[in-house]
Amino acid sequence: QVQLVESGGGLVQAGGSLRLSCAASSSSFGSYAMGWFRQAPGKEREFVAAINWSGGRSYYAHSVQGRFTISRDNAKNTAYLHMNSLKPEDTAVYYCAAASYGLPIVGAGYNSWGQGTQVTVSS
Repeated sequence: QVQLVESGGGLVQAGGSLRLSCAASSSSFGSYAMGWFRQAPGKEREFVAAINWSGGRSYYAHSVQGRFTISRDNAKNTAYLHMNSLKPEDTAVYYCAAASYGLPIVGAGYNSWGQGTQVTVSS
């Protein structure tokens, strides 16, 4: 169990870039896989990206492959999501999450969740 706080959301124009951060309260951050999910109004929460405990493996949803990059800095207890070439359909609340086991790509695999940060992409 770890406390997570997202930051870095905001309003950007289509084609722009944004970096989201997820700060963890626990020094055991390095033992967790980390994931990013997003949820648009009226839509189901969907998987965006995940990274394993060491940062050596990552997975991306097809919709963001080649545009988004997930990373982590275990010394800073922080995970990141770099978002490039943003599209209006990327507009959503973005959540970070921590998983105790494996590298899940579904929300049920994660134990702890942040409060979310709003990303709005204008056309």
